[in-house]
Amino acid sequence: METDMTKGNPLPIILRFTLPLLLGNIFQQLYNMVDTIVVGRFVGPGALAAVGSTGTIMFLVIGFSQGMSTGFTVLTSQRFGAGDGEGTKRSVANGTILSMFVIVFITAVSLMFMKPLLRLMNTPEDIFQDAFTYISVICIGIVANVYYNLFSSFLRSVGNSRVPLLFLVFSSGLNLVLDLLFVILFRWGVAGAAWATNVSQGISAILCLYYIYKKVPTLAPEHHHWKLNGSATKHQLSVGIPMALQFAITASGTMIMQSAINLFGSTAVAAFTAASKIQSIAMQGMMAMGQTMATYAGQNYGKGDIKRIHQGVRMALGTEFVYSLVCSAAVIFALPHALGIFFSGGVDVSAMLPWAKTYIYLCAVFYIPLSTIYIFRNTMQGCGFGLLPMLGGVVELIARLCMAVVAIRLVSYPLSCACDPAAWVSAAIFTGLSYIFVMKKVEKRIAI
Repeated sequence: METDMTKGNPLPIILRFTLPLLLGNIFQQLYNMVDTIVVGRFVGPGALAAVGSTGTIMFLVIGFSQGMSTGFTVLTSQRFGAGDGEGTKRSVANGTILSMFVIVFITAVSLMFMKPLLRLMNTPEDIFQDAFTYISVICIGIVANVYYNLFSSFLRSVGNSRVPLLFLVFSSGLNLVLDLLFVILFRWGVAGAAWATNVSQGISAILCLYYIYKKVPTLAPEHHHWKLNGSATKHQLSVGIPMALQFAITASGTMIMQSAINLFGSTAVAAFTAASKIQSIAMQGMMAMGQTMATYAGQNYGKGDIKRIHQGVRMALGTEFVYSLVCSAAVIFALPHALGIFFSGGVDVSAMLPWAKTYIYLCAVFYIPLSTIYIFRNTMQGCGFGLLPMLGGVVELIARLCMAVVAIRLVSYPLSCACDPAAWVSAAIFTGLSYIFVMKKVEKRIAI
């Protein structure tokens, strides 16, 4: 199921590769969404608010580790595109070893500073303990999350986006079963939802690794590959660290936004959480296109075909323009109907709807600039350039910070919700200009 993205009409190749990624990303979102729905309906709206209030922290912790591990796979796609079998296997082994160091570091640091971080974010006192319990268990299981994303990214780097999807669909079903078992039958509360996520993702990781060794010899390192390689380590860290920092910086901005939202109480937090989960489903197509462009750019960069990279980017932008318009209309229409899914019959959903509408309506207008960020950022990263995409995250952080400060000072919920659109527009302008600059450097590098 390997796909050579250096030949043929780019658009069909990009779309065929993106569709399984889109479905996989949606199922990935269902992990946390199922947690939210189950605790909201069977534990209570306070538990839902607790899980939701940790969403930005999860983005920080998991995003940093995923950014690092995904950065490790850029070298794999480049070596595969260049036809270097030994280099491909060496990059897989090296990335797997490096990821263990990332896991140990992230787990230790996140558990050490979790309580002060929740305090800093103005987490409401009535949901503080549940929030701390849920996010702590997620951090304990970060090894499962990192290795699932690493192994599935290795498969995608050689053009295989279908098999990770199949494993993820199975694991998502298992997550639902375990959620119901741990939360309803065992009565473990929010901790049960977190453990269901960890176990399910651990199984996904094992299945991906098994498949690599049985079916994808291109990615299966041999005994002599299992050692740190100096040049591979340097390359993987040079891409992985900026990608991880870019995730962390973006997550820091969303944490600042969450701090502003938290000021309006647990009802607003619960409504915002449900609305953001609905929106996250719509955003998965943009993220999937970005992941596709990272692999597409990596393989074509490895071959030295800059003209084909430009061609693919233009086609991706046109596709995402249409997708963004459709998603804007879809989330606005679906919000009133979907909000009730997150709460039991005893909760007054109508009281939460105005909070949720404010956030969704403000964001839906700006989906087009958001979609361009994923395309430009991932294309640059696929070509091995990590600094400017990371600085795009800094631009997002500054925009969110400025808007959040004003929102907190004026005690304005709409301005708190506007943190996301402000960040998207600012980063879209920056990453678009950065892409032009990077592509000129790529052209010179390939020419030399």
